[in-house]
Amino acid sequence: MAISAVIVDDEQLAREELAFLLKEADVEVVAQGKNGVEAVNLTKEMSPDILFLDVQMPGLDGFGVIKKLLDRKLALPQIVFATAFDQYAVRAFEVNAVDYLLKPFDKKRVEQAIEKVKRKLESSASSNEQLDTLVKMLEQQQQRPQAAKVLLKSGGRLLLVDQKDICYASIEDGIITVVATNMEGQSNCRTLEELLDSLDPNIFWRAHRSYLVNIQRIKEVVPWFKSSYQIRMDDKKQAEIPVSRAQTKRLRELFNL
Repeated sequence: MAISAVIVDDEQLAREELAFLLKEADVEVVAQGKNGVEAVNLTKEMSPDILFLDVQMPGLDGFGVIKKLLDRKLALPQIVFATAFDQYAVRAFEVNAVDYLLKPFDKKRVEQAIEKVKRKLESSASSNEQLDTLVKMLEQQQQRPQAAKVLLKSGGRLLLVDQKDICYASIEDGIITVVATNMEGQSNCRTLEELLDSLDPNIFWRAHRSYLVNIQRIKEVVPWFKSSYQIRMDDKKQAEIPVSRAQTKRLRELFNL
């Protein structure tokens, strides 16, 4: 019996790419959606074996979809998260929410995800409990008080900088550099994800895999090649930060581009 799947992603090309790979893996895609509301409705209507769910979508995001489904006490399909950002994948994986796929999709990884789902289906294992754990964990993360200051190492000294004064942070060769309005230093955090967890999520944004930026410190949005953008910060050097393709939509939402 064929495994049925619903794909929900706000990027049409991503949906088409994943649908093609699933067809090659003998998975029947019974429906596709482009936002969180459609994800909830299609899950209820189609009762698929698998829901391939994008994490970052405008309005109701992927985790919001899971919360809605749990709140309505619907029988959840096996969930495979799709994301361009590792921090979401790690969170999903840690609570055993079946699996995750990083964009751009890889044929071998899609096949591995399908095999994992098959084992879950054969054992009749429910992912509701793990997904409920995921939602609660994310809610607790959002409610956790954020430190007002960030510790940086600079010139052999340990300095404290106000979050509001941070312009951006970047990572290169495993070293995180934080640039503020009047200083620059290195963070003790091992990853940008770890640093982001300590910052105010309403102010700091992951504009690129290698950059975090303070939204309030963006000085200029610079149009770039092929409908992409860079952002110029208001630090002393007026650094230009690339915006990844996956985050271009978020940039447009922030500034009504």
